[in-house]
Amino acid sequence: MTSPNSTEDLHGIDRVALDRVIDPIVRAHGAEVVDVEFKTERGAWVLRVSVEREGASERLLSTRDAAVNLELCANVSRDLSPALDVADLIQHPYQLEVSSPGVERVLRGERDFVRFAGNKAKLKLREAIGASPEGLGGQRVVIGMLDGVADGRVRVVESGHAREVPLAIVEKARLVFEFGSTGRPDKRKH
Repeated sequence: MTSPNSTEDLHGIDRVALDRVIDPIVRAHGAEVVDVEFKTERGAWVLRVSVEREGASERLLSTRDAAVNLELCANVSRDLSPALDVADLIQHPYQLEVSSPGVERVLRGERDFVRFAGNKAKLKLREAIGASPEGLGGQRVVIGMLDGVADGRVRVVESGHAREVPLAIVEKARLVFEFGSTGRPDKRKH
């Protein structure tokens, strides 16, 4: 997965300097940063900052319990916009968007895979897994229920079969929302 300090997904913007601007403002509003994206959409640049309630990660809150409201997002945006202008880290025009990550939130790092165990997720991999020695039949996309992390591998259960995926080869990962889901794992014993 792309490192949180990587500039790869931010098109050359200094991630550490950007975090120094964004994090204190988001925390001052009782929230924490989940993800930062900088990309073009419909021909214009967008800086998207996803936030959730402060402490949500440590307290292992569900997406529902970690969600923030529109007023908080507007207040963060109001304070963040001039701070970004002063920092002058982005060299061309862009639109700032502050939002909750939603039910199909991105998963970044081992902590998120542990936090959302029991939830369905989609993992896009840098290289195929499960291939034969001849390199045939491997998967680059894995969709299934997250079932814990151990020794740098996330366990994913697909159609009743468990597979362990090295976190080092996960390029992108996100939760998958299923209609009728409560957003919480079913803890009942069958």
